[in-house]
Amino acid sequence: MNFADFALHPALMQNVSAQGFTQPTPIQAQTIPLALSGQNLIGLAQTGTGKTAAFVLPILQRLLQNRQRGTQALIVTPTRELAEQINDTIRVLAHGTGLRSAPIYGGVGMEPQERALRAGVEIVVACPGRLIDHLGRGSARLDGVQMLVLDEADRMLDMGFLPAIQRILSALPTRRQTMLFSATLPAELQQLAATTAPHAKLVQIGLVRPAHTITHAIYPVPPHRKTALLLDLLHKANSGSVLVFTRTKHRANRLLQQIAREGHSAAVLHSNKSQNQRQLALDGFRDGRFRILVATDIAARGLDVERISHVINYDIPDTPDAYIHRIGRTGRATRSGDAFTLVTPEDASQVRQIERAIGAPLERRQLAGFDYNAQVPAVNLDERPPRPPRHENRNAPRTSVPPRSSAGNAPRRDQRPARRPV
Repeated sequence: MNFADFALHPALMQNVSAQGFTQPTPIQAQTIPLALSGQNLIGLAQTGTGKTAAFVLPILQRLLQNRQRGTQALIVTPTRELAEQINDTIRVLAHGTGLRSAPIYGGVGMEPQERALRAGVEIVVACPGRLIDHLGRGSARLDGVQMLVLDEADRMLDMGFLPAIQRILSALPTRRQTMLFSATLPAELQQLAATTAPHAKLVQIGLVRPAHTITHAIYPVPPHRKTALLLDLLHKANSGSVLVFTRTKHRANRLLQQIAREGHSAAVLHSNKSQNQRQLALDGFRDGRFRILVATDIAARGLDVERISHVINYDIPDTPDAYIHRIGRTGRATRSGDAFTLVTPEDASQVRQIERAIGAPLERRQLAGFDYNAQVPAVNLDERPPRPPRHENRNAPRTSVPPRSSAGNAPRRDQRPARRPV
């Protein structure tokens, strides 16, 4: 099968060919015909399998066949980064068609988004929270939506977006096509699909396991030597881009400082960063200005960066699903990649769960020349600097504090003149 078999609009075929695409991926081959026919569907596939084009191409095709004014397609996705990447895909594949799209997410101003929504762009790519804001302000009208996509649906439920999704669904026409794309199908998502996409066709591509192009290894290490081991690994992995995952935002910031002090070009990505800061970090990582990106799990899904040679879990992920999605950032598009995880004795339970999920033991490795028995502890990345000590003797007079001398301040009671008798 090739893309010509889908009988796409000539402009779409030209754009597909310009991207060098000839044969659809398995998820595209099975979902595009269903989507073109207007059926509800659930697409299950791991990351890096071409899910975005699997719903973008049918949306564009149907919009070109039936041109109308106003927003007709809504794509809901969990993160700003994923919204931007989907919107970029739409722009590339819709080039020359006149179809317009707009990304809607928080962390940036409302007014440019309001102008795009009021202009009636045909496709809206939105994060749930900001879309709810626009619905409340009356700047988003969804009564003309004919096609709905919930992308990374399991991730949105994990992030607590179910109430927001239900609010969005209440603003949509009941007669529409609904497509859910996800890596897993937990019970909560099955319940949502039953009411949101009735009689949906299920398309599942393989097991939710890492790509065969990824080499896995774990590095057992004492907790106080994790940072030192990571720095040695980064020096040895001296080619390609490296994505380092941490469990917390504070640890990501501290780890970035350690890496930068070693002379590496690095950036950090987590939810406390502004949208502009996050975009600068991603752009720099993509174009090679930053060889290392330190991130929390906000980057585990939807991060589309070519040629990531290594994913290193500084902290082991909490679940096998999170592990699969983290390491799915490497080994993409038939390229090889390495996934390293630093593990301490406390991580034994998570290691066993991951091994059961991927169906194979993880190779244990030791880094040649590294001193695992050094007694000098590395900096604790979770430790905040202590507060300055207060007065050791709280009963002692505060002779070191000078009296206030500002003209606007009243003198202390012991400095006030005695009151004259009346």
